[in-house]
Amino acid sequence: MAEYQNTTVSSGEMTQRFIEFVMMQAQNAAFMLGQIPHPQSGKAEVNLDMAQLLIDQLVMIQDKTQGNLNSDESRILAGAISNLQMAFVEAVQAKSSVPSSSASSENYAADQPETPPKVDQKPADQPLPTQGDAEGKKKFVKSYGS
Repeated sequence: MAEYQNTTVSSGEMTQRFIEFVMMQAQNAAFMLGQIPHPQSGKAEVNLDMAQLLIDQLVMIQDKTQGNLNSDESRILAGAISNLQMAFVEAVQAKSSVPSSSASSENYAADQPETPPKVDQKPADQPLPTQGDAEGKKKFVKSYGS
């Protein structure tokens, strides 16, 4: 049987590992914010939801390790969070200022005068359609598997 060897890691080595971890998370967040181009396409891709998740994880680590980090670890973690939060705000602003096809259609709709939709009103003396009248119409039923 293999014996478990308990190796001790120096505090300097742990500091280096923690800083590498923070920088790796920060790099992933920067990639999701489009600051680092995709290695295959060479184009910057933005995924704000994932970027926010990664930033929130760094904030959580900052909260959970409060009082347990040395000055270098605290400084690097706080700086990474600050830079990423500013980049996130810039990415959100850039995304909202870029007109998309849906935004242009909303602008088009806003330019058009509003007209209420026409409602077919039946005279009170006509009966409502019965099931026999609607046989030619298809009914759609949503099934969630059984």
